[in-house]
Amino acid sequence: MSLSFHQSNKEATMPTYPIASYTKSARLFALYQILPRSETDAVSLTELMQNYGDDADNYTNERKNLENDLIGLNQIFNDIFYSDALVRVPAWGNNISGKTARFYIEPSFSIDVINEQTVFFWEMLDKYTANYLPVSFKQEITDNLTQLRRQDKDKFHQSPLGQWQDHLITLPSIVQAPKLDSEVIGSIHQALLQNRQLRISYQNKWEEKPVQRVVYPKGMIFIDNMIYLTGFNPTDDYIDDNKLLQEHRNFAVNRITEVVAIDKPIPDWVRRDTFSLKSLHKLGRLEPTDNIRIKLVLKVQKYACQHLYERPLSTDQSITAIDDTWNQVSATVANTTRLQDWLVSMSQLSVVTEPLELKIVILERLESGMQLYNRN
Repeated sequence: MSLSFHQSNKEATMPTYPIASYTKSARLFALYQILPRSETDAVSLTELMQNYGDDADNYTNERKNLENDLIGLNQIFNDIFYSDALVRVPAWGNNISGKTARFYIEPSFSIDVINEQTVFFWEMLDKYTANYLPVSFKQEITDNLTQLRRQDKDKFHQSPLGQWQDHLITLPSIVQAPKLDSEVIGSIHQALLQNRQLRISYQNKWEEKPVQRVVYPKGMIFIDNMIYLTGFNPTDDYIDDNKLLQEHRNFAVNRITEVVAIDKPIPDWVRRDTFSLKSLHKLGRLEPTDNIRIKLVLKVQKYACQHLYERPLSTDQSITAIDDTWNQVSATVANTTRLQDWLVSMSQLSVVTEPLELKIVILERLESGMQLYNRN
């Protein structure tokens, strides 16, 4: 059974499957769109999975993610709309042992209904998911918000929810975000949603002219205010995983000058668990690194340790007293450029004691900086 797409009052954009490949906010939005609007048409998890995931090797995990997304969507309805519109049969909280749960959205419910919660929902999506949602979804959010603002602008902005944004602020990074080409972003989104290959022109930092290349896109990485396309160089799929990993690359989106989604599917091996974003992150492949995890040992002034109690370097971090002035901090971390930048910034408060190779790198960077300042 392939699910039909629920149409709101205006023509909407059909989500492209599989939904499991989307970011969480996009998955919830897509589920809202495809869930039926009557108990007669209620669908099971198995039926939803036909549109949600298509990775047979990862079916169990994707089905569990679908369950969690339905719970999350129900929570949004409860918290923002004070509504139980996402119906489960048997009802939420009831034991379904031996039964098949089915889901639908109450036909009378719509997030297009004009009220404070609706406008708040769309404004929050518009403000905080701009770079995370596919362009087609983002445009629909913007269109909905424009329509709602026309009809309910004064009433909403005088309400407590309408004034909530006055209590929120996101501070920018010290360095401003680079300008991004909307057509480049749109083509990347299209390729990711449709599992298509990309042909890109990429301007390397130290090269004079862009280089054209084909990429098997895997996803997008958000680090501070930078966005990266992560993927693989075209290669044979019969070689072992370690050799395939050697073809993994990250591309700063602002350096992609041209991009075209090619009408060729991404090979199946790219979607294996071994090459999931979570796995690539654990392997240290998603940011500049030497791909090695290290046991970092720092000597840190005691008064500077408080933020490491609050924001530990790793799950296995330990802090022990050396004397009245110093603590020792140990943690297993990826040896990334960001780690080295942080250690340089902490050089007035801490000293790397292990590994020696990293201590030498930090010393060289500090000495280089001192020489530069002394010359100028």
